[in-house]
Formats: sequence, structure tokens, C-alpha cells
Amino acid sequence: MIRKYFGTDGIRGRVNDANMTAEMALRLGLAAGRYFRRGAHRHRVVIGKDTRLSGYMIEPALVSGFTSMGMDVFLFGPIPTPGVAFLTRSLRADIGVMISASHNAYHDNGIKLFGPDGFKLSDKIEYEIEALMDAPMNSELAASGELGRAKRIDDSQARYIEFAKRTFPRHLTLDGIKLVIDCANGAAYKVAPTALWELGAEVVSIGVSPDGFNINKGCGSTDTRLLADTVLAEKADIGIALDGDADRLIICDQNGNIVDGDQIMGLIATDWNRHERLSAPGIVATVMSNLGLERYLQGEGLALARTRVGDRYVVEHMRQHGFNLGGEQSGHMVLSDFSTTGDGLIAALQVLSVMKQLDAPVGDLARVFEPVPQILENVRFSTGVPLENEKVQTAIAAAEQRLGNQGRLVIRKSGTEPLIRVMAEGDDATLVQNLVAEIVGVIQSVAA
Repeated sequence: MIRKYFGTDGIRGRVNDANMTAEMALRLGLAAGRYFRRGAHRHRVVIGKDTRLSGYMIEPALVSGFTSMGMDVFLFGPIPTPGVAFLTRSLRADIGVMISASHNAYHDNGIKLFGPDGFKLSDKIEYEIEALMDAPMNSELAASGELGRAKRIDDSQARYIEFAKRTFPRHLTLDGIKLVIDCANGAAYKVAPTALWELGAEVVSIGVSPDGFNINKGCGSTDTRLLADTVLAEKADIGIALDGDADRLIICDQNGNIVDGDQIMGLIATDWNRHERLSAPGIVATVMSNLGLERYLQGEGLALARTRVGDRYVVEHMRQHGFNLGGEQSGHMVLSDFSTTGDGLIAALQVLSVMKQLDAPVGDLARVFEPVPQILENVRFSTGVPLENEKVQTAIAAAEQRLGNQGRLVIRKSGTEPLIRVMAEGDDATLVQNLVAEIVGVIQSVAA
């Protein structure tokens, strides 16, 4: 089925263009409220957001939809996506909503939905909600005396801080560690520095002055130059970068070297395996994770299960097959012993706990495997999907034949932006580079 609204991570797009409008948010509130309105109990919805200007437009539209369906709404203000997932369960809510476009620039926004169990919705439920969104807006509205109420929860950030701190070993503190935390001027700009400071770290905070426009701008997990520069200037032990909604983590070691999600997963997997904390003999990642990680885990007697791109597909596989650790190269870390979705802060605390237990610099710990040469390039398109073009398909087939069994080729359409992502990896770096350049050239020629 073709999706009209939902992508790989909720609904996302440029604000006041196409689907990302106040009317769409209102329709989504009505449709999701109608779908989850079950039983005679008083229904609850929780809503968090990041720091984008457009959150002021989207939030009240959602509230109107949910209250029209007789649902009470609890508003959190800026809070990380995993905080919404946690509080959905903690407050016994029927729906959790996060208003965020994650790592995108301020002009985009998005809406992510969580079920009462704190997990992101399945494709099936999203399809059913989409169908309800196109129904007349006056369908099955609550009676006049049954309208919902909206209430702001002032201590939501404090609740999440305490939740995150409880995932750090009780016998340890962060005393003696100087760290830089980059909050991307996003949802974690208050909670992450506070949690780390309360655990004892000396905290240098950057990306903590949101103005509605600067989320992810020159900072955060997708632009780590400022983080690396600050770590070196401050002589910090580690740098921690989150994205706009704080469900991603990228690390900078004490020497200014960037550590991606694959290395972080390898580090945590090694520690958990040593302490017999893995619930299954391996971890879950996506098709984008480096072949070097897979080879490293095999050497440790662990498997790497791969899924399609999207942290919710990682979570689905984890739940189905009993894994408790998974993630993405981009920095989504899913630690299901603690959370139902990716959580950058909790993942960072796991890395910090390894540093404290082993009393070793993160630079000595975080290079757990040698990456196979891998190149990823994005090609923007305006209309149609270039992957369906015959010339593109021919170029891809030729590249796969040349690469053989010495590497991998992954070409896919982004689920959150109008991009084709071209990734190749293999032991021959020159061949990998040439293959990506050739495919990108063909896609550009048909996408122009």
C-alpha cells in the first residue's frame, strides 16, 4: 500500500507545505483519538515536542483534535522522544505523541505516535489511522459534555531525568569526568546537562540556546565539528552529541575523533556480553551498519541481525526474537532493558559506565573494530522516484556484479526526506568509491 501521510518515522515534512500543516495535525488528532478511544475509561494523550517554532502551531491543532474526541491531553513541552515513550507508560496514557523532525532543520517538523505500551505504531495501525484521517472531520465526535481537557505537566522533565539516571549503575558516579554535551538546541537542552551534572560529571554544555530556528544548525549529532573543537579546547574526556529529539547519540573521544553508532553498539555489546547481560547472542542493526561490525561480532561469537532502515524496525525485530540491544549507524541506540525506543542520553550513560568501570579513556575503548571502507552519498530529487528508472536499475545491477561477495551495496529512498541514499562498502576502497560515483551520476542524470 502507498502511504499518504506516514513515512518510516511518523509523519514528517516541510511546515505549511504539502502535509505538514495545522489541518493535517488536527485530522491526525481526530483520527488517532478515534482509533484509540476504546472502553468507558477517561482516555489520556501525552504530547511532547522539541524546540522548533512550528511546534507552537502543531501542538494546539493536535490538542483540538484529541479533545474533540473526548480525550484528556497532558502537555510536556520540550522533552526527548524517549521521554514521551516513558511517560506514555508511566501516566497510563492511551497515546503518546512527539512533535519533532528529529535531525532535520527547523523548517521541517514531524509527528511520531506511540501506543499505550510506549512502542511506535506498527505499519498496520498507521495505515488504519491514515484511512480515518480522510474521513469527514465531524465523524464520531464526543458529546458536548464529554470533551477532553488539556493540562500542562510541569515536572515532566524532572521525571525523565530521574528515569534516565536510574539506568546508570548505582555504585558508580561520574566524578572525575569532564564532558561536553551538545544538545543540538533541541529537546534535551535542559534534561541532558542536568542529568549528567547530577551524576557527578563536570559538564560543558553547547547547543543549549534554542530560538525556534537553530535546532540542529551547526551542532548536534549530524554536525559534530563544534563538539570536536570544544572537546579539544576544554581538554574534556568525552564529547556527547544528541540530535533534535535526543533519540540519537554520536560520541567524540578525548582526541577529537568521532565515534559513530556502529562503534558504540560494538562497545556496549562487548561490555554486556562480558557481564552476561545480552538476552540473545547478538544485536540488531540495519542494512546500513558497517560490515566491519558484523565481522567483529562474529569473532566474539555474536550475531548481527539486519533490518530495513528505521529504528522501529530494529525494535520490532528485537521484540520478536528476544534481543535487548540494537540500533543504527546514525546513532539510534535501543536498549530495551531500559526503554522502548532509541535514547541518546541512556546510551551515553552506558558508554560512561564502561569508562568508569575500566578506568580507561573512551578513545581506547570505542574503536572496537576496523571499519570496512564505506561511502554514503545522498541524491535529492523533486518528482517521481529515480530508482524506478531503467538506467538506474541497470547501473545498480552492474555495480552489484562488480562488487561480488567482497562487500555490500544498499540503495534506497529516504523515508523522511526526498533523497536517494547510495551506500557501498567493501575491502577495495577505490572500487567502492567508483561504484558510488557511477550510480550517483546515473541517478542525477534522470532526477534532473
